[in-house]
Amino acid sequence: MEFKPVTHVLFDMDGLILNTEDLYTLGFQEIASRYGKQFTFELKNKIMGMQTRAFAATIINELGLPLTVDEFVAESQKIFRDLFPLCKVRPGVEKLIRHLHKHSVPIGLATSSSIESYKLKTAKHQELFDLLSTKTWGSSDPNVKNGKPSPDIFLVAAAKFPDNPPSEKCLVFEDSLNGVRAARAAGMQVVMIPDPQLDRALAKEATLVLDSMDDFVPEQFGLPPYDD
Repeated sequence: MEFKPVTHVLFDMDGLILNTEDLYTLGFQEIASRYGKQFTFELKNKIMGMQTRAFAATIINELGLPLTVDEFVAESQKIFRDLFPLCKVRPGVEKLIRHLHKHSVPIGLATSSSIESYKLKTAKHQELFDLLSTKTWGSSDPNVKNGKPSPDIFLVAAAKFPDNPPSEKCLVFEDSLNGVRAARAAGMQVVMIPDPQLDRALAKEATLVLDSMDDFVPEQFGLPPYDD
């Protein structure tokens, strides 16, 4: 076995389960365009995985926008109220979640999103998200003191499993560099499925980097193999 066996699995949401990172790019570019600015992939990479107010402050500072954090958040929320319900589940994700649930592998959600934006994003996918036995919303949970790349969210999420597994028994799925760093800081293995534009050389901290969830082989981490 190439990797250490695990017993519990934690999933990021934005850009990993759902294609919401594409929608974030559209929304943030809409705001940036009002001031003649460009929301670049480099900036996107920097903010991915951050909590709401942290990414708002970073975008404002990087682009020199004449907005307060509250104003930016309010403007973006107006845009995302229309965009988020359009999000779709990314390839291979539903298959894996249903497979792990079927085999009674404890699975949980660890997202930096607030519970309010979570509800918008998952409105059409509630059955799938109901399979995740525990949920941690980083921007709403007072126990998550620091956002990714700090390990807080994954430590809080792991502690919600009834049997409170040690970090080394938890496998994290992430799409962002901040998320990978957070998982590693929490002492967990992490499978990264990044944006195709990302330079893979930046993802050296990930335990494994894949192009798609379709490429994941559960038994490599001691999880039940797919039935087909």
